Amino acid sequence: MQWRDFLEQEAANHDLSLEEKAAFIERLKTEKSSNSEAKVASELNIGVAAVKKRMAEVYEKFAKSYPELATSNSRGKLEKLRACLTNKYNGGQDAHPTIKEIHQNIPPSVPFEKFVGREAELLKLHEQLQISRQVAIVAVAGMGGVGKTELATQYAKQHLQKYQGGVCWLSAQGIDVGIQILRFAQLKFKLIAPDDWELADRLRYCWQNWQQGEVLLVFDDVTDYKTQVQPYLPPESPRFKVLLTTRLGFDRTLPQLLLGVLKPLAAMKLLKSLIDRERLKSEPWAAREICKFLGYLPLALELVGRYLDTMPDLSLEKMLKRLEKKRLEHEAVAKANPLMHYEYGVAEAFALSWEQLDENAQSLGCWLSLYALADIPFSVEAIEDDEKQELNDKAIGDLLKLHLIQWQSKGIYRLHPLIRQFFQMKLDKSSEADEVKTAFVAQMGKVAKQIPQQPNREDIFNFTPFISHIAEVATHLSQYLSDEDLICPFTGLSWFYQGQGLYQQAEPWLQQCEKVTKNRLGLEHSYVAISLNNLAELYRSTGRYSEAEPLFQQALELRKRLLGDNHPDVVISLNNLAALYCSTGRYSEAEPLFQQALDLVKRLLGDNHSDVATILDNFAELYRSTGHYSEAEPLYQQALELRKRLLGDNHSDVAISLNNLAELYCSTGRYSEAKPLYQQALDLVKRLLGDNHPDVAISLNNLATLYCYTGHYSKAEPLHQQALQLSKRLLGDNHPNVATSLNNLAALYCFTGRYSEAEPLYQQALDLIKHLLGDKHPNVAASLNNLAALYEFTGRYGEAKPLYQQALTIYERILGVDHPHTMTVRENYAIFLREAYL
Repeated sequence: MQWRDFLEQEAANHDLSLEEKAAFIERLKTEKSSNSEAKVASELNIGVAAVKKRMAEVYEKFAKSYPELATSNSRGKLEKLRACLTNKYNGGQDAHPTIKEIHQNIPPSVPFEKFVGREAELLKLHEQLQISRQVAIVAVAGMGGVGKTELATQYAKQHLQKYQGGVCWLSAQGIDVGIQILRFAQLKFKLIAPDDWELADRLRYCWQNWQQGEVLLVFDDVTDYKTQVQPYLPPESPRFKVLLTTRLGFDRTLPQLLLGVLKPLAAMKLLKSLIDRERLKSEPWAAREICKFLGYLPLALELVGRYLDTMPDLSLEKMLKRLEKKRLEHEAVAKANPLMHYEYGVAEAFALSWEQLDENAQSLGCWLSLYALADIPFSVEAIEDDEKQELNDKAIGDLLKLHLIQWQSKGIYRLHPLIRQFFQMKLDKSSEADEVKTAFVAQMGKVAKQIPQQPNREDIFNFTPFISHIAEVATHLSQYLSDEDLICPFTGLSWFYQGQGLYQQAEPWLQQCEKVTKNRLGLEHSYVAISLNNLAELYRSTGRYSEAEPLFQQALELRKRLLGDNHPDVVISLNNLAALYCSTGRYSEAEPLFQQALDLVKRLLGDNHSDVATILDNFAELYRSTGHYSEAEPLYQQALELRKRLLGDNHSDVAISLNNLAELYCSTGRYSEAKPLYQQALDLVKRLLGDNHPDVAISLNNLATLYCYTGHYSKAEPLHQQALQLSKRLLGDNHPNVATSLNNLAALYCFTGRYSEAEPLYQQALDLIKHLLGDKHPNVAASLNNLAALYEFTGRYGEAKPLYQQALTIYERILGVDHPHTMTVRENYAIFLREAYL
């Protein structure tokens, strides 16, 4: 007997738990020396304290056989235990009597130290088999390649001493199981029943005369319980334990241990046991990605690990790229390694289950493989045809039974990455592949069409389960989209993300939309205009005005050329381009475009249309920005009333109108009228869009500014800080809204005399506005005026004067000499001159 086998036997004799056994064997695995506690901790992926605790429990159990351990100190216990075990191993005078041979035919298995990540499963399996009842039967079930047989062999070897009546291993896929049992009894126990008896009688004779002690029967790779197991079960007696390994899922009447894939750390440890550790350390990212790509499946990990071990110069990154390209057809996973005990490659292992499916279940598996590698929403109840619903129910049941899909929750399923690849491979070899893919993308396109341009929280919740799958279509299956549906997945995805203020996630979908439409439909197509307009609108929303303008202009020109001057899409382009001009202070260019858009939309769609409300609101914003407050107010009010009538009170556009009208009231000093509107807008936008949305930051900022105007500084400060933090988190540091929040928080600090805190914020705001809008924008003038005022308050007149002059020059040139902002700065400058030069 080898030293390691001896240690395993001693661990069983002293009832060590799996955790105790792992520490015990790792600590004493060589006869002459021992691993340090730190090295054992590293090997077992646990802390040193955990190693000490486990070994203390080991010493306590071995002290029953070796009392001298109880009186040794902690360091001496290890050496004393080693001496006792070595003496016994070498047949010394203190050795226990030789244990009788336990008969078994357990197949070869990997060394104990290479069997990683299954400690909990081994413990649970042992507990289930020890349940005191007539013939304890437990099925180890799971998908192909997950390590069911290896778990069973490890269990049988590690608990061999428990089964003094022997361990009989039976292959359900070999010759008749009954014949295998008779051969084992004859070979191991010399039990020979008369040949002229019936098989059942011969088996009964063997069971009655079987060697005393608990017995473990392992039925490996069961595919039909009724024919492969049931006829050969031993008589009812608690000493017989039956263990099955199977791809099948049984009902709850049979205890099951569902075996899943390895945890990521255990998967890495398995790779570490197969290839050079330094190689893994040099490419940790690639090693983790290989594990992830293989779905942490033990069979795949062992195949790839052994393959890499034969190619020491192959980088892990290159291996990963080859796997991603060839997938299950790569030689590393396609065929079984001759040095392994398992006789199949990954695809071959899955094929064993595939062959047990009927055509309908196979088709459903292929259909599900088109979904992204995420939770799959698949509701059979949504199928109206009763017959089709029943067929799909059965197909789902068959796939679940063979562990080819995983049930997550009601109507939600998931595919293992490699099984998904296997199903896709089967689909691609089918003559119906194009038809199936076309039907799938049409279904996802239909879902994408339902995503509104301004989704609320309920919309986000309802569409979230489909987003990964719509993205899969847009990324990998867009060639199967019809021309009519071509832009639907891209625009749906962008609206989903923009509706949450997640502009960075939205942008690549809009860029991809432009590219795909141009490649498929050519440059002269209305969908190209839509894609240009949508991308430009995102750039405008994120303050990237110089990138937005040429796209808006191209979209407008293309729509006029394709659709003529009198079309609703032309209205949209006129309005959007005008809004951009407003954002950049080019009011004289914006006004005629707004007027054209308003006249055209009323002529085409009538006075009662939501687009009319949008243009009225934007037109009013232009008037407010240019100081024409009396002209702005009725337009704001019309837009608000129209939106409420058309959209109802609970719509994000209504919140925009409430906010804009309140801002007008603030501009004219009507704070008591502004406050309830600001509060309504904030409450509405939170209810519709949640707390983490750029529109919430705008509302918080506006309400805080009102509090500042009315002297409620303690209420204003936390709102300004929330608005700034939220804008930075959602929009990044380089956005006009961030500059506005910086400026307003600095103003609050100035109002409360905290000039040292205000100055850096004013400076940041000024630099950011100049960077985004150029040196001649009205917002730059506002920042210059504010910073000049701070310098004036702190007696730095030489620094204040040029800033006042610059601010006044910008306002006079852009807004005119009679604009309220111009007049305010002129008055500020005059007061400054009087005070500075008295």
